Amino acid sequence: MSSLQKLITAILPKKWAESMEAESRAWIFQCPCGFERSWWDAGGIRWKAAGHPRRMMLCPHCGQNTWHTTYKRQAITEPREHVA
Repeated sequence: MSSLQKLITAILPKKWAESMEAESRAWIFQCPCGFERSWWDAGGIRWKAAGHPRRMMLCPHCGQNTWHTTYKRQAITEPREHVA
């Protein structure tokens, strides 16, 4: 966890901090080589955000400094059983 993540999670109420981490893990950086990692794993926070920004980053997989695109991975939910 980065120092920014530690600071923010220490300040926020526990439920908000958990929500922030979960949503930051859902936002993904993708390198043109196909490597992906979450904003949270990259040391960042992306919470209650919209849009698809690009960031110039060094890819740990291919070693190139490239534009990484951002997208939000949709959670896969299990179908609910109908209870009559």
